[in-house]
Amino acid sequence: MVPTYYNSCYRHGVDEKRRLQVPAKWRPSRQGTQLTLILWPKSQEGPCVRVLPPEEMAELMSAIDSMPNEDPKKTVLKRFIGSESMQVTLDKAGRICLPDDMARQAGIQGEAVLVGLLDRFEIWNPDRYEKVKAADAVMATEAFKLME
Repeated sequence: MVPTYYNSCYRHGVDEKRRLQVPAKWRPSRQGTQLTLILWPKSQEGPCVRVLPPEEMAELMSAIDSMPNEDPKKTVLKRFIGSESMQVTLDKAGRICLPDDMARQAGIQGEAVLVGLLDRFEIWNPDRYEKVKAADAVMATEAFKLME
């Protein structure tokens, strides 16, 4: 199976039912494949929705499971990710439906920016993403040093 790489940025409308078009080249090749949506709180600008394909969700679960059971952060991660995530499948038109509470907390309404992270992607409120993009540009020079 050819891997899917999530690269580029796309700006799409979000309809009144919170449905959002996924770019054709980012769609799973097998119909019925579940993507995991997670409310991702790690940005100063506010949360976004992180979208993990099945392989990445399995890796995340494996990473959490490998943490020591006596570390209370393990349970916190499981509880947070478990309660703030949902599996979705694409409809026949190639859209996903964002859960109401998740969309509200991520500030997604009317329009969204889909941002490729190579092995997964994020869905952002356009204004929040512009701030994140500016902060990323400041850190890019240092970040690229990791690749030397």
